[in-house]
This record gives sequence, C-alpha cells and structure tokens, in this order.
Amino acid sequence: MRNEGTGTWPHRRARLSSGKTAITFRGRATTYRELDDRVTRLAHALRSLGVGRGDRVALLSANHPAYLEALFASGLLGAIFVPLNARLTAPEVEYAMRDSGAAVLIHSGALGDVARSAAGAATRVVLDGAAPEAVGYEALIAAADPSRIDEAVSHDDPCFIMYTSGTTGRPKGVVLTHGNIVFSAMNAVIDLDLDNHETALVCAPLFHTAALDFVALPTLLKGGRVVIEEGFEPGRILQVLERERITYTFGVPTMFDALSTHPAWEATDLTSIRRVIVAAAPVPPRTLRACTERGIKICQGYGLTETGPGALILTPDDVERKLGTAGVPHFFTDVRIVDADGHQVGPGERGEIQICGPNVMREYWNRPDATDDAFTDGRWFRSGDIGVADADGFVTVVDRLKDMIISGGENIYPAEVEAAVLEMPGVTGCAVFGVPHEKWGEVGCAAVSLEDGCHLDHERLVAFLTPRLAKYKIPKTLVVLDEIPRNATGKVRKDVLRRQFA
Repeated sequence: MRNEGTGTWPHRRARLSSGKTAITFRGRATTYRELDDRVTRLAHALRSLGVGRGDRVALLSANHPAYLEALFASGLLGAIFVPLNARLTAPEVEYAMRDSGAAVLIHSGALGDVARSAAGAATRVVLDGAAPEAVGYEALIAAADPSRIDEAVSHDDPCFIMYTSGTTGRPKGVVLTHGNIVFSAMNAVIDLDLDNHETALVCAPLFHTAALDFVALPTLLKGGRVVIEEGFEPGRILQVLERERITYTFGVPTMFDALSTHPAWEATDLTSIRRVIVAAAPVPPRTLRACTERGIKICQGYGLTETGPGALILTPDDVERKLGTAGVPHFFTDVRIVDADGHQVGPGERGEIQICGPNVMREYWNRPDATDDAFTDGRWFRSGDIGVADADGFVTVVDRLKDMIISGGENIYPAEVEAAVLEMPGVTGCAVFGVPHEKWGEVGCAAVSLEDGCHLDHERLVAFLTPRLAKYKIPKTLVVLDEIPRNATGKVRKDVLRRQFA
C-alpha cells in the first residue's frame, strides 16, 4: 500500500480478524470486514462531495461510530478529520468550521439546528433522521463505490485537527499527524498491555483525544472490541460494564466519582475490568479508595490534547505502590520538570511539566506564533502544569500554573485544598480558585456543591480543614453552588468562577 496512515487500519485489521466484532453500538455489532467496507464506501462518498487531499471533514455529534468511520475515511483520501465538541453553541461551532475551513459537516439529527446555523458553505451530511438541505449518511454509504482506495499518505501528513477547550481565549486547532496517532496508540498498547481480547468501553466524548486516541483507536489497532455509549449516565454505564464484560475504559474523576457513589455500585459485577484510566484532573482520595476496595486498578494518567493525549501513565503493576501519582513517561515519550529559568529540578521540587516525543503535536492550525510559544528548546512542549517527581521518577501533577494561588508570598495549590474539602461528608464537588485581596494579594475561595439536604457555612469549613491544612491554605471565603461549572471533559471552569466571584 502507498497509504501508511491510520485510514488503512480497518483494512489491515480485517485481513487478520475479518469476522470479529470491531464496534458495538446501540446493540448492533459491526465486524472488521463490515467496518472496512463502510470506511471505504464513505471515503468514495466524501470524494464525490469534493473532498480531496488536505481538505477538512468535520463531525458534530454525541458519541457515534461515525467518529471512527469518518476519521478512517478521511485518512484514506489524505483529508483531515475535524471532530467538534457536541456541547458547543452555534457561534462556537461556526468559529471552528470557519477556522478549519471544513468542506463537509457530518452531524446528528439532534444537532441539526446548530449545524444548519454554523455550517456556512460546507455540505451537510446527517447521521440519523432527516434535515433540510442535508445528505443522509447511511444512504450515502450504501450507494457508494466499494472499490479499494490507495492514496499516498505518510506519517508526516495531518490526520485530524482537534480544538482545545478555549478557556483562556479562542480555541486553537491542535494538528495531530498520522505518526502522532500511531505513537499515541502504541503508548497505550505497550504501557497498558492491551491485547486482542479487550472489550473497551467508550463513554467519554470521542471529540477528545483520551477516548479517541487512548481507548478506541488502540483497541481497534489490536483487534479488540469497542463498545460505544452515546453519553455518560452512571446507572446505565454500570449495567454496560457488567453486561458487556468490559475490560478497559477511561473516564474523568467526576465520572468515576458518580459511579462509585451510585446505589448500584456495590451490587454490580466489575470482575472483568483489568484496569481503568482516569485523567483530566487530580483524582480525589475517596474515589481512589472506592475503586481500590472493589479491586479495580485505577491507573491515573496525564496528558493534553497537544500530546495526543498521553504524557505520563501509572501502569497497572505500579498502582498499589504509587497510587495517587500520574506515573512515569510513556514508552515513546519523554517528560521533564523545570523551574522558571528552564533548569531541570530535582526529586521533590516543583516545576513546569514539559513533554516531547513522536506523539506530540506538530503545530496549531494556522497559528505559527502560538506554536512557537508552546515549545521551548525547539522540541519541548510547555504544558502549563505544575508537577513534582519522587526519587523513583513518578510524577504527581500538582496544579495548573495559572490556577496556583500566591497568597502573601506562599504558593497555594488548589488541588491539594480541593482534595481535603472533598473529604467532608455531604460535599459532592469542589473548586478552589484565587480572588483578589488587599493585604495578601490573593486568597482562596472555595466553591462547593452539596448533597440534597446538606448545609455548609464558612465556619464549619474552617473547623474541618484546620487540622488538615496550614492556615494560609484554608479558603477565606465559601460559595455554595447547585453545580460546579465544567467543560465537556469534566474540567472545572475556574475562569468562569473567577469572573463570577472575583
């Protein structure tokens, strides 16, 4: 084959495992042979809509097999896939469509209004149902040519553009090449010991790299089965874990917290799970304990969209002795921790986490200045996160540089304070952020959400934290919210809290 990219994966895997189930969605199983055929037909269909090398194909939907089919089909043509956050507003989707210059927008019927408003001149393809002036996805595939496509695609060619959450300005399009995806998937395969018997659950959004590059693609690469759930509802997910005998999945801390506090948690058979990955935020100790008590190896990971996403991983063999850390660098990845002057710090010292390796992005789409700012020494990606390594090289992610509170010259790391607050009975969520203060420059404010019927005031909060934290770390104010604001990955929107309560 001339095509060395990820677009050929369904065909290559079908040669080895043609009759084996690749994807299960809404109770329907798709074999590798069927996946290969659908991807090939979709590539022909996209070509008939004018898509060629370098053109962009966007997708806007809740989790759906089309995420994988469109990625592979785009890869067959040398085109670039653009998965869009299904929770964005029409103006936000319009910005990403305009910025990427997408020629086609595949979307769910449920998001038809947003798609119609944001598509611009792009051709719209609707996944389910009907939409005015849109082409039907299944009809398009059924009518397309099934003959093999073999365009020249290399590992250096862009595979997809994934937009960052944009909490500090306009979202940036992260360009990940086919080579980036290969090494991202291989990091997961090697470090988590994935095999062709995996049944992996995707319930986190496929418009983010964790679910796409760290669960779905590595599992398909190895010839396992990917079970796709359209979204996350803890009761239903517990049923899926038991019924489908899931061996591997990924989630953010809030997802595992919701599972471990659900009434069905104790009664659900979870013995098939070999390991789960949790990332995107520090894991509260109570969540770690809940999973450990059920015999689940909860492997904390760390990475960013720009690193595809893996940077650090706590492997199953090290879970018990290094629980709570984010682990060591992935097999194909290097990580260093540096001070403000760019010098590497020693064990026990805090500094910025920087990453390099073949899984790290090539560039931000049409943003050369932002690309230059993101790297130092020519190859090290600057994460903007603070970490500290122990004597064995296991890294604990302390916090975001921009979230660190400097109060009277003392550094306060919100994640440490949040973990302590979450130990309080009745507290379901917590976010600590800095607010201006005349004397100290900045002090902490705690935003919490509570179980129904629970009440909390600042005096009780201080009384609880006083034996647990130094006085300067204890939040000086408290706000109680119905819900802590988060983005689609589960990360707390501290920029929203700062604007609202500063």
